[in-house]
Amino acid sequence: MTEVNSSVDQVEEGATGATAVSTSRPSPHAISGAKYGWPSRLRSYFIFDPLIWLYTLVMGLLALPGGFLDRSGRRLHWFSRAWSWLIMRTIFAPVKITGLEKIDTSKAHVYAVNHASALDIPVLYVYLPFQFRIAFKKELLSYPVVGWQLKRSGQVCIDQQNPSHSISSIRAAWKGLKAGLPLVIFPEGGRTSDGEIKPFLSGAFFLAIKAQVDIVPVALVGTYELLPMDTYHIKCRPLEMRVGEPISTAGLTLRDLEALSDKVQKAVEDLYYPV
Repeated sequence: MTEVNSSVDQVEEGATGATAVSTSRPSPHAISGAKYGWPSRLRSYFIFDPLIWLYTLVMGLLALPGGFLDRSGRRLHWFSRAWSWLIMRTIFAPVKITGLEKIDTSKAHVYAVNHASALDIPVLYVYLPFQFRIAFKKELLSYPVVGWQLKRSGQVCIDQQNPSHSISSIRAAWKGLKAGLPLVIFPEGGRTSDGEIKPFLSGAFFLAIKAQVDIVPVALVGTYELLPMDTYHIKCRPLEMRVGEPISTAGLTLRDLEALSDKVQKAVEDLYYPV
C-alpha cells in the first residue's frame, strides 16, 4: 500500500505528459466519408437524444438504493449495463466483436481503449462480459446523476491537473486489481476531436505495472462517426470492438512506463487503423 502512495509522485509527469507515437495510416473515419442529412439530425435531436436523457434520469434514480446497499458496485454495474443496453438498442448501432476469446476472464487485466465518443462507455458496458471499473476525469463528477453514479459505484477518479489528489482512488483501483477486478482506462486522457488516436499518457499504465497485471489493447471503431465531440447528432451506423493480444507487465518497473506506453499505443493503433 505504501508503495502505491510513494509511487504517485513518480508518475505525475507521465499523467500530464504524453508519449507520441507517430503514424501515417489513414483513420477509419477518413475512409468512410458517410453523409448524414436532416432526416438523421431530426431523428437524433427529437428521438435519440431525449430518450437517452430519459434513460439516464430513470435508471439513475432506480439505482439510488443500490449505491447505499451494495458497496461492491455489482448492482450499480448492472444498472449501468442496463442503461447502456437501452441506449445501444435505441440508436440502431450493431457492434461486431473480434478477439474477445483472447481474454482470460479468470484474471484481472487493465483494458486500454481509444476514446472517440461519449458513447464509448455504453459499448464497453454492453459488450465486455464482466464487471469492471473505469478510470474517469474528475470533471465528470459535476454532471447530475452521472457524477453521483460514478462516485457511488467505486469508479476511479483521476485529477489530471494534480494526480496526488487521486491517491485514494488509485489505491482502491490497485486493491481491486489485486482482488481480480478489471480496470478500463482511456490512455489518451480524453476524447479525440478529429477521430485520430491521440498520444497516450504514460502515467495511465502506472497501475498495471504496480499490480503486475496484463494490459489488453482494445480499439473501438466507428464511435467517432457515431457521435463525435461538440455535437448531439447521433448517426445510425455499425461499430466494431476489436480486442488485441494481452501485453505482459511481468518484471516491469516505473522506469519502463514510456516504453510500455509506446507498445500499448502501437497495439491499439494496429487494431484501429486499416491495413
